[in-house]
Amino acid sequence: MSNNPVLLEIKGRIAQITLNRPDNRNSMTAEMMTGFSEVLEQVKVNRDLRCLIIAGSGTSFCAGGDFGGDKKPAEEAPVEPAALMRHESLLNTYRSFLDIARLDIPVIGALTGHAIGGGFGLALICDIRVANQDALYGANFARLGLHSGMSISYMLPRLVGVPRAAELLFTGRRIDGATAERFGMMNYAVAADQVLEKSWELAREIAVCAPVAVRMMKHSLYKNGDWDPNSAAFTEAMCQAKTFEMEDCKEGIRALLEKREPEFTGQ
Repeated sequence: MSNNPVLLEIKGRIAQITLNRPDNRNSMTAEMMTGFSEVLEQVKVNRDLRCLIIAGSGTSFCAGGDFGGDKKPAEEAPVEPAALMRHESLLNTYRSFLDIARLDIPVIGALTGHAIGGGFGLALICDIRVANQDALYGANFARLGLHSGMSISYMLPRLVGVPRAAELLFTGRRIDGATAERFGMMNYAVAADQVLEKSWELAREIAVCAPVAVRMMKHSLYKNGDWDPNSAAFTEAMCQAKTFEMEDCKEGIRALLEKREPEFTGQ
């Protein structure tokens, strides 16, 4: 397999983007996000495409932020720049994934493995989701001392309803694919080795339909539903930037790296 962080495969009228850093659980490193943007641009300009599949190599679809990537203790992590600058930095990080919402062709998330944090947001922003029934999905931000990002607090209640979204966000709980399907956030939950097969089956079914009609219906679907995750991400990033500067965030990330339960103080 290629050593590129993000792979693009095109078969006929269907494209597949694969996050390709399995050793790092396909985390949202700068390399990964830059590679994703570059590949997504190729998809945008290819007017022959009728459907896009997004998958991940290895056991994770996308593990979200790479908190342990620099191997520094959490207490040494810098709190600068100021919240406003961090807000812009967070938006720039998420923008690669948020741009999926601007595609006019249907996007299928082939959730081959775990999708956590920002990776869970990547799953939610897809139009259709095929889950691995045994993988884990969720927004664990509260357990890290952070506000959610990637527009998750906007998208999740619109998919599963406010009560279930509240429970999942406030607890930081992860649920398996079968439960996620039952909650309504996944279209299908299948065995791990069937995720890509089912995703391609759906993509082929879409690709034989009239392309202009499908694009127009996608536009109408989200316009009528007042769906605007990009705008919501702006507000979320400001809240997330503020929590990044708090002691609870340092403790949450420290606990994550040390594989223990965090002890939050509200500071």
